[in-house]
Amino acid sequence: MTAGTGTAAGALAPTGFLDFDSAPVRDFVHRSVRAGGTPREQAVDLYLAVRDGVRYEVYGADLSRAGLRASTVARVGSGMCIHKSVLFAAGLRSLGVPARLVFADVRNHLSSPRLRELVGGDVFRQHCYTSVFLDDRWVKATPVFNRSLCRLFRIAVLDFDGTADSLHHPYDLDGRKHMEFLRVHGEFDDVPHERVLADLREGHPDLLGPDDRVVAGSLRTDIGARP
Repeated sequence: MTAGTGTAAGALAPTGFLDFDSAPVRDFVHRSVRAGGTPREQAVDLYLAVRDGVRYEVYGADLSRAGLRASTVARVGSGMCIHKSVLFAAGLRSLGVPARLVFADVRNHLSSPRLRELVGGDVFRQHCYTSVFLDDRWVKATPVFNRSLCRLFRIAVLDFDGTADSLHHPYDLDGRKHMEFLRVHGEFDDVPHERVLADLREGHPDLLGPDDRVVAGSLRTDIGARP
């Protein structure tokens, strides 16, 4: 774990999960980022590519060590908040931009009835987003909910310009409560895998199967069925 100030070699290095030296991550970054752009421009390009180019799906998400590698996420093209944040952070590091993973517990008021049942309420442990070092300061970025999913849930799309924090909105487009941040666990140079899995299994015992995958389903089907 690291503090969210300053820079550190750990925020730039490849890791077991942020394997940006792998071909799938290199290819994803190459096709997503403009050549010759400034670090901030490239970070914004990458943010949009991860947000809208990697499908957000909780159900069936692979939370094993292999499933959470950035190279796997780039190849599979889908995942939940941890997967998308891992790919974004890995891609940033490949561009020479320091990046860390942030884990927090949140209250999500707009999840589907089935997901609330599996989670055991509206509090979700170990939500993940990123901390990015641009222009001599750390800013937060959340390339999680893609544009089409935001339309279905009637929440504003989260943009990121590299100068200000991009965190989930507290309310949806109809004024209903959306997301509350309850507890920030810290910023990490790599996925604290054992800690995250243990906390998810303790807090949401019905969510994960024995293979470290979220149970099967479809969030889009859930959204269509919700009242």
